[in-house]
Amino acid sequence: MTSSNTLTKLEQFNEFFTIEYEFSVNVSLLEKDKTYDYQSFLNQMPTPFKMASDMATLDQAALRPLQALSGVAGQLVDYLNHQAQKIDLLMGYILSQQVEEAHQYQGLTFGGGGITFSSDTKFDLEDYLELKIFIQDDNCAVYCFGEIIDIEQIDNTSVYKVIFHLIRDEDREILVRASLHKQSEQLKALAKKRQQSSEDANQ
Repeated sequence: MTSSNTLTKLEQFNEFFTIEYEFSVNVSLLEKDKTYDYQSFLNQMPTPFKMASDMATLDQAALRPLQALSGVAGQLVDYLNHQAQKIDLLMGYILSQQVEEAHQYQGLTFGGGGITFSSDTKFDLEDYLELKIFIQDDNCAVYCFGEIIDIEQIDNTSVYKVIFHLIRDEDREILVRASLHKQSEQLKALAKKRQQSSEDANQ
Protein backbone atom coordinates (compact mmCIF):
# COMPACT_ATOMS: atom_id res chain seq x y z
CA MET A 1 0.00 0.00 0.00
CA THR A 2 1.43 3.36 -0.99
CA SER A 3 1.64 6.13 1.58
CA SER A 4 -0.81 8.30 -0.41
CA ASN A 5 -3.28 5.41 -0.62
CA THR A 6 -2.94 4.79 3.11
CA LEU A 7 -3.52 8.47 3.85
CA THR A 8 -6.64 8.51 1.66
CA LYS A 9 -8.11 5.52 3.49
CA LEU A 10 -7.29 7.00 6.89
CA GLU A 11 -9.06 10.19 5.82
CA GLN A 12 -12.08 8.13 4.78
CA PHE A 13 -12.03 6.38 8.15
CA ASN A 14 -11.96 9.75 9.93
CA GLU A 15 -14.83 11.22 7.91
CA PHE A 16 -17.20 9.71 10.47
CA PHE A 17 -17.39 10.22 14.21
CA THR A 18 -15.74 7.35 16.12
CA ILE A 19 -16.32 6.54 19.76
CA GLU A 20 -14.28 4.53 22.24
CA TYR A 21 -16.46 1.69 23.43
CA GLU A 22 -15.69 -1.96 24.07
CA PHE A 23 -17.73 -4.43 22.04
CA SER A 24 -17.48 -7.90 20.58
CA VAL A 25 -16.50 -8.50 16.96
CA ASN A 26 -16.05 -11.70 14.98
CA VAL A 27 -13.18 -11.39 12.52
CA SER A 28 -12.44 -13.86 9.72
CA LEU A 29 -9.86 -13.47 6.99
CA LEU A 30 -11.26 -13.30 3.45
CA GLU A 31 -9.50 -15.03 0.57
CA LYS A 32 -6.80 -12.74 -0.83
CA ASP A 33 -7.07 -13.89 -4.44
CA LYS A 34 -10.85 -13.53 -4.61
CA THR A 35 -12.68 -10.39 -5.73
CA TYR A 36 -15.77 -9.43 -3.74
CA ASP A 37 -18.36 -7.16 -5.30
CA TYR A 38 -21.42 -5.75 -3.56
CA GLN A 39 -23.75 -8.48 -4.79
CA SER A 40 -21.49 -11.32 -3.68
CA PHE A 41 -21.20 -9.55 -0.30
CA LEU A 42 -25.00 -9.45 0.02
CA ASN A 43 -25.27 -13.10 -0.98
CA GLN A 44 -22.82 -14.04 1.76
CA MET A 45 -24.58 -12.02 4.48
CA PRO A 46 -26.29 -14.30 7.06
CA THR A 47 -30.07 -13.89 7.16
CA PRO A 48 -30.27 -12.84 10.86
CA PHE A 49 -28.09 -9.79 10.12
CA LYS A 50 -30.33 -8.79 7.22
CA MET A 51 -33.39 -9.14 9.44
CA ALA A 52 -31.84 -7.17 12.32
CA SER A 53 -30.89 -4.11 10.28
CA ASP A 54 -34.11 -4.18 8.23
CA MET A 55 -36.22 -4.24 11.39
CA ALA A 56 -34.20 -1.43 12.99
CA THR A 57 -34.66 0.70 9.86
CA LEU A 58 -38.41 0.00 9.77
CA ASP A 59 -38.77 0.90 13.46
CA GLN A 60 -37.07 4.25 12.93
CA ALA A 61 -39.16 5.03 9.85
CA ALA A 62 -42.43 4.11 11.58
CA LEU A 63 -41.80 5.99 14.83
CA ARG A 64 -40.26 9.18 13.43
CA PRO A 65 -43.56 10.79 12.24
CA LEU A 66 -45.24 10.05 15.59
CA GLN A 67 -42.55 11.31 17.95
CA ALA A 68 -43.63 14.95 17.69
CA LEU A 69 -47.21 14.13 18.69
CA SER A 70 -48.60 14.09 22.22
CA GLY A 71 -51.65 12.80 24.08
CA VAL A 72 -53.08 9.55 22.75
CA ALA A 73 -50.50 9.50 19.96
CA GLY A 74 -47.77 9.80 22.61
CA GLN A 75 -49.18 6.73 24.37
CA LEU A 76 -49.20 4.92 21.03
CA VAL A 77 -45.54 5.80 20.53
CA ASP A 78 -44.74 4.40 24.00
CA TYR A 79 -46.60 1.19 23.17
CA LEU A 80 -44.82 0.82 19.83
CA ASN A 81 -41.48 1.47 21.53
CA HIS A 82 -42.20 -1.33 24.01
CA GLN A 83 -43.08 -3.68 21.15
CA ALA A 84 -39.90 -2.69 19.33
CA GLN A 85 -37.87 -3.43 22.48
CA LYS A 86 -39.42 -6.90 22.70
CA ILE A 87 -38.48 -7.58 19.09
CA ASP A 88 -34.97 -6.22 19.77
CA LEU A 89 -34.56 -8.67 22.64
CA LEU A 90 -35.68 -11.54 20.44
CA MET A 91 -33.36 -10.50 17.64
CA GLY A 92 -30.55 -10.08 20.17
CA TYR A 93 -30.98 -13.70 21.19
CA ILE A 94 -31.07 -14.90 17.57
CA LEU A 95 -27.96 -12.88 16.73
CA SER A 96 -26.12 -14.18 19.78
CA GLN A 97 -26.20 -17.57 18.06
CA GLN A 98 -24.08 -16.00 15.29
CA VAL A 99 -21.14 -15.38 17.64
CA GLU A 100 -18.18 -17.61 16.80
CA GLU A 101 -15.93 -17.85 19.85
CA ALA A 102 -12.97 -19.02 17.77
CA HIS A 103 -13.08 -15.74 15.81
CA GLN A 104 -14.16 -13.42 18.63
CA TYR A 105 -12.04 -10.35 19.39
CA GLN A 106 -12.25 -7.20 21.49
CA GLY A 107 -13.55 -4.16 19.63
CA LEU A 108 -12.19 -0.85 20.93
CA THR A 109 -13.75 1.90 18.79
CA PHE A 110 -16.48 2.05 16.18
CA GLY A 111 -18.21 4.56 13.94
CA GLY A 112 -19.64 4.98 10.47
CA GLY A 113 -16.24 4.67 8.82
CA GLY A 114 -14.80 1.60 10.50
CA ILE A 115 -13.64 -0.02 13.72
CA THR A 116 -10.51 -0.80 15.69
CA PHE A 117 -9.99 -4.09 17.49
CA SER A 118 -7.21 -5.73 19.48
CA SER A 119 -5.88 -9.21 18.89
CA ASP A 120 -2.97 -11.51 19.64
CA THR A 121 -3.65 -13.13 16.27
CA LYS A 122 -1.48 -11.75 13.49
CA PHE A 123 -3.20 -9.99 10.61
CA ASP A 124 -1.44 -8.01 7.89
CA LEU A 125 -1.88 -4.57 6.40
CA GLU A 126 -4.35 -4.65 3.49
CA ASP A 127 -5.93 -7.89 4.69
CA TYR A 128 -9.64 -8.04 3.85
CA LEU A 129 -11.87 -9.22 6.68
CA GLU A 130 -15.36 -10.50 7.24
CA LEU A 131 -16.74 -8.63 10.27
CA LYS A 132 -19.67 -9.41 12.54
CA ILE A 133 -20.03 -6.45 14.91
CA PHE A 134 -22.09 -6.91 18.10
CA ILE A 135 -22.98 -3.90 20.27
CA GLN A 136 -25.15 -5.72 22.77
CA ASP A 137 -26.40 -2.83 24.91
CA ASP A 138 -28.05 -1.36 21.82
CA ASN A 139 -29.10 -4.73 20.36
CA CYS A 140 -27.03 -3.71 17.36
CA ALA A 141 -25.47 -6.28 15.03
CA VAL A 142 -23.86 -5.49 11.69
CA TYR A 143 -22.29 -7.70 9.04
CA CYS A 144 -19.76 -6.14 6.67
CA PHE A 145 -16.39 -6.52 4.97
CA GLY A 146 -13.43 -4.40 6.00
CA GLU A 147 -9.79 -3.73 5.17
CA ILE A 148 -6.92 -3.29 7.62
CA ILE A 149 -5.38 0.14 7.00
CA ASP A 150 -3.20 0.60 10.10
CA ILE A 151 -1.57 -1.57 12.78
CA GLU A 152 -0.37 -0.33 16.17
CA GLN A 153 1.64 -2.51 18.52
CA ILE A 154 0.82 -2.10 22.22
CA ASP A 155 2.90 -4.42 24.42
CA ASN A 156 2.22 -7.91 23.05
CA THR A 157 -1.10 -7.00 21.49
CA SER A 158 -1.80 -5.56 18.05
CA VAL A 159 -4.50 -2.94 17.52
CA TYR A 160 -5.94 -3.05 14.01
CA LYS A 161 -7.68 -0.14 12.34
CA VAL A 162 -10.23 -1.37 9.80
CA ILE A 163 -12.09 0.70 7.22
CA PHE A 164 -15.42 -0.58 5.93
CA HIS A 165 -14.95 -1.94 2.43
CA LEU A 166 -18.46 -3.30 1.76
CA ILE A 167 -21.36 -2.32 4.02
CA ARG A 168 -25.02 -1.59 3.46
CA ASP A 169 -26.02 2.08 3.83
CA GLU A 170 -28.65 1.18 6.42
CA ASP A 171 -26.06 -0.70 8.48
CA ARG A 172 -23.67 2.24 8.36
CA GLU A 173 -26.51 4.46 9.57
CA ILE A 174 -27.21 2.04 12.43
CA LEU A 175 -23.58 2.26 13.53
CA VAL A 176 -23.64 6.07 13.29
CA ARG A 177 -26.77 6.22 15.46
CA ALA A 178 -25.27 3.75 17.95
CA SER A 179 -22.04 5.78 18.21
CA LEU A 180 -23.98 8.99 18.88
CA HIS A 181 -26.16 7.19 21.42
CA LYS A 182 -23.07 5.90 23.24
CA GLN A 183 -21.56 9.39 23.20
CA SER A 184 -24.75 10.79 24.76
CA GLU A 185 -24.64 8.12 27.49
CA GLN A 186 -20.99 8.85 28.23
CA LEU A 187 -21.59 12.61 28.42
CA LYS A 188 -24.52 12.10 30.81
CA ALA A 189 -22.42 9.80 33.00
CA LEU A 190 -19.59 12.37 33.02
CA ALA A 191 -21.97 15.20 33.95
CA LYS A 192 -23.43 13.10 36.75
CA LYS A 193 -19.95 12.27 38.06
CA ARG A 194 -18.95 15.96 38.02
CA GLN A 195 -22.14 16.92 39.83
CA GLN A 196 -21.54 14.25 42.48
CA SER A 197 -17.93 15.40 42.94
CA SER A 198 -19.10 19.00 43.31
CA GLU A 199 -21.73 18.00 45.91
CA ASP A 200 -19.17 15.94 47.83
CA ALA A 201 -16.75 18.90 47.84
CA ASN A 202 -19.40 21.23 49.23
CA GLN A 203 -20.33 18.95 52.07
